[in-house]
Amino acid sequence: MILFRRKIYDKLLDWKKNTDGCKALLIEGARRIGKSTIAEEFGRNEYKSYILIDFNMASEVVRNAFRDYLNDLDTFFMIISSEYGVKLHRRESLIIFDEIQKFPKAREAVKYLVADGRYDYIETGSLISIRENVEGITIPSEERPINMYPLDFEEFAWAMGEEQMIDYIRKCFSDRKPMEQSLHAKAMLLFRQYMIVGGMPQSLSAYIGNDRDFAKADMEKRDILTLYRKDIMRIESGYRTSVMAIYDQIPAFLSKSERRIVMSKIEKGATFPKYHDTFFWLSESMIANECFNCADPNIGLSLNEDRTYVKCYMGDTGLLISHTFDENEISDSELYREILFGKLSVNEGMFYENAVAQMLVAAGHKLYFYVRYDESKHRNDVEIDFIISNKSKLKYKICPIEVKSKERYSTVSLNKFKTKFSQRIEESYVIHPKNFKIEDKTLYLPPYMVFCL
Repeated sequence: MILFRRKIYDKLLDWKKNTDGCKALLIEGARRIGKSTIAEEFGRNEYKSYILIDFNMASEVVRNAFRDYLNDLDTFFMIISSEYGVKLHRRESLIIFDEIQKFPKAREAVKYLVADGRYDYIETGSLISIRENVEGITIPSEERPINMYPLDFEEFAWAMGEEQMIDYIRKCFSDRKPMEQSLHAKAMLLFRQYMIVGGMPQSLSAYIGNDRDFAKADMEKRDILTLYRKDIMRIESGYRTSVMAIYDQIPAFLSKSERRIVMSKIEKGATFPKYHDTFFWLSESMIANECFNCADPNIGLSLNEDRTYVKCYMGDTGLLISHTFDENEISDSELYREILFGKLSVNEGMFYENAVAQMLVAAGHKLYFYVRYDESKHRNDVEIDFIISNKSKLKYKICPIEVKSKERYSTVSLNKFKTKFSQRIEESYVIHPKNFKIEDKTLYLPPYMVFCL
């Protein structure tokens, strides 16, 4: 598989420089996003030697070392070094615990290994499995968690050899100027490729390695979707069936104009409290990105979180496209052409919105939306797709975001929202397929600029 430049690498460097071995690093994330790959690349580049212990395949000799020799670390390290044939160097070696959820005893051992101080440690694993497989162990406080996501649009562009394009996009955003029109068209084409292929490394590797063949990328994505289904089937709790029901219906819910999940469509009389564990599992596994309604953005987003209104986006837009259409629907490549050239007659809005959600989450934003119900009209008269904040406690400000996939649209909801919450708004954004512009104190951004927010 091709190695891609990832932003998380700089965070690993920062951890190595500033913790000086007093904290292990736990890389949390969904399956198949490249956690093991980045950890091993980091070990190869930044240390004199490294050992990767994959607990899917670790021998009983290794497992028994954790069980029997944590009170004799000289022997413990001798066994690990001998088993993997790697010489360890004090303060110059990294030990990677890969798929740590498969052997919780190793996670518990981090406390003692970090205190010993000889080497650095990185743990990787599927987030939900890490949360579940903790029975009978003490969670080490000597652990620093860090989230990893599928490649965002900027990382995708790097992989496609478009570093200069990204620099130009950032400059135009910073200068508040539109891109040159031909480059805008090229950037939009690149963004639509990103929507189709997505940010899963295996899908992107297949796409680039097979002369930009969407079908090869689709095969990899379907393998990942199958893996996710198998993970859901392993859930031992009683909510396994409801997790599968929501997972299967994510495309159907996103295809509706309001995008949100309607509980009655899942089962008659369903309520959010009944499905709380379901949404928690999908969010914690990072298969999906939750987006909750904020009842009063004036006061604060998380303080007014209304969990009875929820939208559930796929963690990766490329996976969403493969999850939405079966293989026969896209076998003749017509679907790809329609998406590439903005000609998709149905569902295009949901893919745009999902991609925006994906990029906002990767940039560190928690997702919120806003709706206001008009009693006299018996319908919602204001709907804002996303609201992000500056996260300041002293000078709290919000930024409403509307996503438009077509070139012709209205901003009635945004205008009403701006009037109602004018004192709290820092900037307003409309994400649309056209070039950058500023109009009526609103920034109109093409979707390839969202990673700049």
